[in-house]
Amino acid sequence: MQEILYSGKRVLCEEGETVLAALLRHGLDLPYSCRKGTCLTCMVRAVDGTVPEAARRNLKTTEIERGLFLACQCVPVAPLALMPVRDAENFGRATIRDVTRLASDVCRVVIRPATALYYRAGQFINLRRRDGLMRSYSIASVPRLDRDIEMHVKRLPGGEMSGWLFEQAEHGDEVGFQGPNGNCFYIPGRSDQPLLLIGTGTGVAPLVGLARDALHAGHAGPIHLYHGSRRVEGLYFNGALHALSGRHPSLHYHACVSGEAAPTGFRSGRADEAAFSDLPDLAGWRVYLCGYPVMVRTAQKRAYLAGAALSEIMADPFDLRDKRATPRRNAVERADVW
Repeated sequence: MQEILYSGKRVLCEEGETVLAALLRHGLDLPYSCRKGTCLTCMVRAVDGTVPEAARRNLKTTEIERGLFLACQCVPVAPLALMPVRDAENFGRATIRDVTRLASDVCRVVIRPATALYYRAGQFINLRRRDGLMRSYSIASVPRLDRDIEMHVKRLPGGEMSGWLFEQAEHGDEVGFQGPNGNCFYIPGRSDQPLLLIGTGTGVAPLVGLARDALHAGHAGPIHLYHGSRRVEGLYFNGALHALSGRHPSLHYHACVSGEAAPTGFRSGRADEAAFSDLPDLAGWRVYLCGYPVMVRTAQKRAYLAGAALSEIMADPFDLRDKRATPRRNAVERADVW
């Protein structure tokens, strides 16, 4: 059992308990989402004490140098004194430029940061409304091609952020953002390497940006992009992806429908099943997986068994917090999954 001092309040962390769990158990409120060290929303600052290395995994060097770590990944081995991260150093400012429906339950949200943002296509940001509500969304834009940041938002039943974006958000509304985060982006240097991209639902958004980035960089190897949904309407970017593949012969787009009869021009079945059926040998390939967590984790194993190196399999599962749990104003959920 270790003592934690958080903004002047003392709590006891049980044996094997994370800092996040201990703070929440004692009624202290702080943002969190995946509890897996992926979304990076639960960062806090250590002002005294030793932080385990596991709590700093996935953080940038500059963040580590400022004493930041992930509360969800920290099982303390000694007393710690902590402080919240100040908004000014953790959040940028932006304005909403456009909200456009792409399907009945998917919209394109475009924001313009107040200052230039360095990011890579395929990463994600944590978008924060003025009242503190946050959600994580992947970036579909490409920094070298697009002036603004584009995200694809799935409307969820009872979703506070998605409902606001669909019904109330207007041009000029101010928002905050944290990031960019994530390692699901194109890496230049091996222009002939074949790429496999599999996404479900709005998991196609980062893959669209990644594919555009690779093509703009002159990637010569084949790029196979599989987009899966239960319904045809869920393949909301179908026209744009067909047009993109028409302009670039190296891009092969596969639209997969798993929950209803697939009409002409679409494939029947799950996107991952189609991909591994088409491409049974992935030795030398780089693989990107985004969207439904079960698909992502299953496909990770299958890609490895098909010959892809572990270091060449990039995964971004859109984990959702249990909607049945008691809602929290500053809780963050990966709201663009399906």
